[in-house]
Amino acid sequence: MEARRPTWEVDAEIERLYRRNRRLAEEVKKVIWKYADRVRRVKGDGFKVKIMNFCGTHEWTTVHYGIRTLLPDNVELVAGPGCPVCVTPSFIVEHAIRLSLEGVRVYTFGDSFKLPAVRPVKGVRNLAEAKTAGGDVQVVYSFLDALKDVANTRRESVFLAIGFETTAPGYALPLAERLIPRELSILSALRLTPPAARYAIAEADRRGLTPIKGIVAPGHVSAITGAKPWDELSRELKIPTVVSGFEPIDLLISIAEILRMILRGEVGVKVEYRRVVSWEGNREALKAIYRVFEKTDAAWRGIGFIEESGLELRDSYREFDGFDRYGLEKPDRESWVMDNLKGCRCAEVVLGLVKPTDCKFFLKGCSPSKPLGPCMVSFEGTCSIWARFGGYLDLKNL
Repeated sequence: MEARRPTWEVDAEIERLYRRNRRLAEEVKKVIWKYADRVRRVKGDGFKVKIMNFCGTHEWTTVHYGIRTLLPDNVELVAGPGCPVCVTPSFIVEHAIRLSLEGVRVYTFGDSFKLPAVRPVKGVRNLAEAKTAGGDVQVVYSFLDALKDVANTRRESVFLAIGFETTAPGYALPLAERLIPRELSILSALRLTPPAARYAIAEADRRGLTPIKGIVAPGHVSAITGAKPWDELSRELKIPTVVSGFEPIDLLISIAEILRMILRGEVGVKVEYRRVVSWEGNREALKAIYRVFEKTDAAWRGIGFIEESGLELRDSYREFDGFDRYGLEKPDRESWVMDNLKGCRCAEVVLGLVKPTDCKFFLKGCSPSKPLGPCMVSFEGTCSIWARFGGYLDLKNL
């Protein structure tokens, strides 16, 4: 039996093949331009191939490696709902702030530590300020870290559970095995990506914008869900989809594949990220997720409710639901209030309707060091990526 290769060797090989392979990048670029020229001749000069990615890491790769500068002018790559922190409703942040100031320990990931609430709680706008004001806030790397801390301290605690399908198993597995200390509960802000993709694409159509012609589906999410949900969505919307890896070569190959599929009139999903993503996904993780959680219509910051786009605890696990434990209110469709800071266009950026530079606050009062809106907080936020890596300097194809 062949010995397993050390992880560092595999990582080095992936970097050599997918990140620093300039010759391959040039060859794939030629293929993209060849396909784009054929699209122009077949569809006409006015036909634009607008492709949307649904992962903040894909947008990071796009900006960091200047992918847009390699594309012909009839191919446009835009960012979609790929940042879970960016879409977390203000009311959940407000609840977390209030609990921390009342003596309940609130665990949070680092990228949501400065996530602003629209309505201040006792003058406090985020968990970082709450901690400064004496609130009990702990930044942790994982849910497991919080479990260990609660097991030691036995403090009344709540976890701000933000994430997409990628992080959901981290909550579901301990809950399914009843490994959660009774002192700990969660505030679920877990969201599902395919419903958001459907919503974003439909919103572009409703506004009369250039329609989305292809989807670059998220690799991390798809490692859990598998490619199957994206295939179903692709066939429903009648546009091609490619599940992509995160290196620059991955992304270029995925764009080329979408163009090829358009020329052939193909819909459905192709998996470029085959070294990680399967058709069915991680069955054990999915089994745990839907044993513990159920789908629900959920609020997205600045957007409103999207059908079956959230995960909330099933009745059999409600003892760990922070909303129930502390009697916290959750708005419904009728009582929902749009929760964007006035003038902030983060919600439109999330949906791929505008660019960060279309917002009057971008790098003019809103920056990674002093974020006003959620898109400037997380490393996966489009505004933050553009501000930190110069995406605003590359607007040739936008």
